[in-house]
Amino acid sequence: MQRKTLLRSTVALALGALLVPLAVHAQSVKLTLGHGAAPGNPRHEAALKFAEVAKAKSNGRIEVQVSPSAQLGDDAAMVTALRTGALDFSANSQGAVANAVPEYQAYGMPFLFKNAAQAFKLLDGPLGKELADKSAEKGMIVLGYWDNGIRHMTNSKKAISKVEDMKGLKMRTPPDTVLVDIMQALGAEAQQIKFAELYVALQQGVVDGQENPVMNIHASKLYEVQKHLALTSHQFQITPFLMSKRSWDKLPEADRKILTEAAAEATTLQRKLSQDSEDKLLADIKAKGVQVSTVDHAAFAKATAPVEAKWLATPIGPYLKKVIAAARAP
Repeated sequence: MQRKTLLRSTVALALGALLVPLAVHAQSVKLTLGHGAAPGNPRHEAALKFAEVAKAKSNGRIEVQVSPSAQLGDDAAMVTALRTGALDFSANSQGAVANAVPEYQAYGMPFLFKNAAQAFKLLDGPLGKELADKSAEKGMIVLGYWDNGIRHMTNSKKAISKVEDMKGLKMRTPPDTVLVDIMQALGAEAQQIKFAELYVALQQGVVDGQENPVMNIHASKLYEVQKHLALTSHQFQITPFLMSKRSWDKLPEADRKILTEAAAEATTLQRKLSQDSEDKLLADIKAKGVQVSTVDHAAFAKATAPVEAKWLATPIGPYLKKVIAAARAP
């Protein structure tokens, strides 16, 4: 009798040992995160951090595959993939996301923010919550607002210090309508080119110049094909860190909590890396032979003032009005 009991116990333990890995395997979650930045960019480093923390907090169950450098398509394609559930996460661009949620354009008004901290004060409060709610309605869950930096202009033709210097320059912009408006207001010709194709377009002279934060200019080595950098500070941009609502809705509450906590850690890291990088990278760009100039910011702001007026008259006007008031509050 004791031998039978012992045998049953041994069989039960053996079956249990076999079933445990199967149960763990059944609960494993594989997710994909795509973005357009190059390795070394704070966006990529934060994406890797997110994957690392999610895996650690889930004891290895949640695996996030990170694909940088537009390997999964450009930003516009990744926004579409998010909304359909074909992609789980994207650290995307403000302009591409604004095609689905126009209110994102509110944060890109010319010369609205002096620094990223000023913008994040708004985004981490009720105005950011309102934007997240609008994003969810369009199939995207906001996990964090990352820093895409204050944007400056480069070109291969001449130093820029006054508005008149912009006239006739062929300037690349991302798919961001506000940036097109800014370029046109300054007298430049705006041409939209995918970021992954930008280096070659500059090298071949398809366009004279482009505009980006210093960290993007450096990470993608645009200084190799651009010899003039003007510190225009003409626009701040968010990098919305988003999850497909379809992917989110499939997960249990415990996994959502893990991803939310991992995203918070990644957001903190990304903002810090962005903040710490500009001075160091700017010095390195200068050392590589790029001529750096400053501009008459008051004149540039005056020239681009009609852009803000135009957008206040659009359907995002009520939200934009609140953002402008908060940004300019004493």
